[in-house]
Amino acid sequence: MTDENFNIVTNEWFYPSKRSARSAIIPDYEAQYAEAMRDPLAFWAERAETLTWVKRWDSVLDESNPPFYRWFVGGQTNIVLNALDRHQATARKTKIALIFEGEPGDRRTISYGELNAEVCKFANVLRGMGVKKGDTVTVYMGRVPELMIAMLACAKIGAPHSVVYGGFSDQALADRINDAKSKVLVTCDGAWLRGKIIPLKQTVDSALSKSDYVEQVIVYKRTGQPIAWVDGRDHWWHTVMATAQPHAETEIMDANDPLFILYTSGSTGKPKGILHAHGGYQVYTSTTLSWVFDLNDSDRYWCAADPGWITGHSYIVYAPLMLGVTSL
Repeated sequence: MTDENFNIVTNEWFYPSKRSARSAIIPDYEAQYAEAMRDPLAFWAERAETLTWVKRWDSVLDESNPPFYRWFVGGQTNIVLNALDRHQATARKTKIALIFEGEPGDRRTISYGELNAEVCKFANVLRGMGVKKGDTVTVYMGRVPELMIAMLACAKIGAPHSVVYGGFSDQALADRINDAKSKVLVTCDGAWLRGKIIPLKQTVDSALSKSDYVEQVIVYKRTGQPIAWVDGRDHWWHTVMATAQPHAETEIMDANDPLFILYTSGSTGKPKGILHAHGGYQVYTSTTLSWVFDLNDSDRYWCAADPGWITGHSYIVYAPLMLGVTSL
């Protein structure tokens, strides 16, 4: 192979037309950048003002204990206030939030109002199982809307979620459960991946033989395959949701309260749990998605990431909902 085969990528800037730039969310990038450099704290405070806060922050940034920086100190909010709650009194309640197409060919559409009702129901399920603010819930599921519902329900009640990628082994799952000390785990019976069924519940059962923390397991029936069952511990999603109420209060969180823990892959050592907080995370993810993709209310948007990674958390689940767009 010659060097010529590698020279297929060029570094070249392509600027939008003036007409396109005038209608863009950022009409002048250089001016926006200059504004941010002049006063970074005022810049990010202005971005935060576009979101719902129960109490405004006292200071934008606390740098007193690096590298543990704290954003929007003294502020109170919950990312679900911005991802779901604020849409319920607007026309977005009936707007499609999610268009889902599964690997077997099944298709579902879910409006912002319907998504909110399902999140409230699952929040009530978790609360009924004793999950409270500050408790970590492990989520080990396939790529289904119920994964998003579980994440949002955890956030709504102030319980940090720990989503584990559905392709990880039983030992990798057990390690993350033990580190997070989760008492509740949410999973599926199985999941489809490239034409094959992945036995998620089987992996969960094996992982729990290596952990003493989990007391309750909620299982979403996706593939319908036979699975082992532990009475008193295991619960079908559809059963617990059948009697749950579609209304639930959103827990008010300090801006620096934990939203979720996401573990590194562990390829270079023990997996490290990275903690993201409600306040700063909601500001930067909603801002970056809006700016990078120039998303408007009428847009339909698709992110190719997996929900089990940070890109999926940010740009499949939370940011699109905060912007009120339709995701595929």
